[in-house]
Amino acid sequence: MQDNKNFLLAIVLSLIVLVGWNVFFGMPKLDQQRKEAQQQSQTAAPPPPIPGAPVATTPAADGSVAVAATREAALAASPRVAIDSPRLRGSIALRGGDIDDIVLKDYRETVDPKSANIVLFSPANGPDAYFARLGWLPSAGVDVPGPQTMWTADGQTLTEKAPVTLTWNNGKGLTFKRVVAIDANYMITVTDSVEAQAGTEATLAPYGFIRRVGTPHTSGYYILHEGLLGVVGDQGLQELTYAALEKEPQRSATEKGRELKDAVGGFIGITDKYWAAALVPDQSVTYNATFAVDMPANAPKVYRTIMAVPNGLKVAAGTPATSTTRLFVGAKEVRTIDAYQTSLNIKRFDLMIDWGWFYFITRPLFKLLDFIYHLLGNFGLAILVVTVLVKAVFFPLANKSYVSMAKMKAVQPQMQALKEQYPDDRVKQQQELMELYKREKINPLAGCLPVVVQIPVFFALYKVIFVTIEMRHAPFYGWIKDLSAPDPTSIFNLFGLLPYDVPHVLLIGVWPIIMGFTMFVQMKMNPEPTDPIQKTMFTWMPVFFTYLLASFPAGLVIYWSWNNTLSVLQQYMIMKRQGVKVELWDNMRGLFGKKTAPPAATPGKPDKKADKPA
Repeated sequence: MQDNKNFLLAIVLSLIVLVGWNVFFGMPKLDQQRKEAQQQSQTAAPPPPIPGAPVATTPAADGSVAVAATREAALAASPRVAIDSPRLRGSIALRGGDIDDIVLKDYRETVDPKSANIVLFSPANGPDAYFARLGWLPSAGVDVPGPQTMWTADGQTLTEKAPVTLTWNNGKGLTFKRVVAIDANYMITVTDSVEAQAGTEATLAPYGFIRRVGTPHTSGYYILHEGLLGVVGDQGLQELTYAALEKEPQRSATEKGRELKDAVGGFIGITDKYWAAALVPDQSVTYNATFAVDMPANAPKVYRTIMAVPNGLKVAAGTPATSTTRLFVGAKEVRTIDAYQTSLNIKRFDLMIDWGWFYFITRPLFKLLDFIYHLLGNFGLAILVVTVLVKAVFFPLANKSYVSMAKMKAVQPQMQALKEQYPDDRVKQQQELMELYKREKINPLAGCLPVVVQIPVFFALYKVIFVTIEMRHAPFYGWIKDLSAPDPTSIFNLFGLLPYDVPHVLLIGVWPIIMGFTMFVQMKMNPEPTDPIQKTMFTWMPVFFTYLLASFPAGLVIYWSWNNTLSVLQQYMIMKRQGVKVELWDNMRGLFGKKTAPPAATPGKPDKKADKPA
C-alpha cells in the first residue's frame, strides 16, 4: 500500500514539475525567442519615413531597390498592373516586372470573418519580401530586362478573361514581350518572348526564381515540412528546411545551397504549412534547379529556388525565342493541386502537400473524409463516420481480440491460484500459465492487436487534420470553431466561466476530458494487472493522456473519444455474449475501497462462478 502511495506521489510531483516548468520557464523562453526573431528580422529595416518625404532606398546586391519601411510604401514605389481573379488579388510591378503582390481572397488570418486576408507575396523593396521574378539571363553584349527595367502594359488589370502583355525594347534591336495570364484558382502563366530586328542576333537562356527574405515563422513539427521543396525530374522529391539549407555546401562567400542539373519535369518552390509558391517549367524542357540561401552579415537571410534552362535559345530576325513558365501561388488545396497535376501533366505535383511516410494511408483517408464532408457538410461529422468505418474494417480482428480478452477474464481465478501455488517460483508460474492459455485457447497478446493495427490510422488522421488546409478553420459544433486547433476551453477557468485567461500549457478543454474519461472506462473494462504498480500506472494513464492530447487538434481528440466509446460498446457486447461478467463498476469501486480477493481455484479447473453469465 505504501508503494502505491509513493508511486502516486511520484506521478503527481512529476506532473507539477512538468506544468510548472512550462509555465515559469518554457513559455517565457518561447516568448523571448519570438521577440529575438522579430528583432533580427527588423535589423535591416530603416526607420519610418517622415510623412511627405521621399522613401529612402538602398541598392540591393542584384540591382533592385530596398527597403521601404512598409509594404504599402514598397507597393507605391512602382507603377503597377492590378491582379483581380476569382481567388487572388494583388499586382505586378511594371518596374522590374516582378510578381510581388499576392493576397488570397478566400482565406483569413483567424476564424474571425473580419480578420485580414492572407498576404502571400510582398515586394522586393519592402519588409518581409517574398516574390517571383522571371526573365532572361544576362548575355555578353546583350541588354536584357532587369530589376530596374520599366515595362509598358497593354492593360490596367489582369483578370481570368483578360491577359496582360508587358513590352520593353532594349534599343539595340531586341524587343522583349511578356504575356501574363491567370486562371480561376492559383496558377499564373508567364510567356516570355524575344523578337529581333534585321541584322540582330542573340542567344538567351530563360530563368525564374522565387525569393524570400528573412526566416519565416514555422510550426516546428517534425511531421510537417516547411521550407524549400521540389520534384526535380528523375531526381525526385527534394525537401530542405530553412535550417537544413544553411548546412548545405558553400557556393560562394555568403551563399550555401544545392544544385541539381539536367532535370525534365516537376516543380520547385517554397512551402508553408498551408500555402506555397512554386515555379513549374515546361514539362518537356531540360532545366537546372538550385536551392540556395544567402547569409549576409548584419542582414536577414535570403532563401531562393532558382530554375534556369542550361541551353540558350537563339534569337534572329524572323525567329523569335519563346519560353513559358507557370507560377503556382496560393493555398495547397488537395482538389486544386490534383487538378493541376492532371490537366497540366505536372510531375508529382501532389507532393506539394506533405502526406508523409504513410502516403498510401493518408491520401485515401483524406479522400474518404472529403467525400463524406461533401455529403454531410461538416468535417467533424465526417470524422465520426470515418471512425465507424474504420471500426467496421477492423471488426473481425477486434472481435477475436475481445473474445480472447473475455476468456482471460474468465480464467483470472485460476491465474491467481497458480501464483499462490508457486509463490517463489516465477519460472514455474509462467510455464503453468502458458499451459493454461493453450488449454483455454487464449492469446495473451490479442488485447494489444486492436490498438496496434490502428496506430497507422491514428497517425494518418493526425497528419490529415494537421496538414490539409481543408481542415483549417473547419468548425464542428458548439465552441469548436477550428478542428485543426486545440480545444480552446480549459478546466482551470471552469471552461470560460471565470474571467481570466489560462496559460497555454493549462488549456485542458472539454473534449480532452471526454477523451480521458472514455479511455479510463475502456481500461477499466479490461482485466486489471495483478501487480499493484502496474495497476496504479494503468489507472493514471488516462490522466496523462488527457494532458498530453489537450494540445492536439480538436478533430483528433474527437476521433479518439468516439473511437474509445465504440470500443467500449463493442467490448461490452462481446463480453456479455461470452458469458463473462463485466466488472467495470467493481473495478471503479476498487479505486476507493479495498476489494475482496476472489477465492482460490484449483489449478486446471475453471471457476464456475466466474463463468456464470452476469
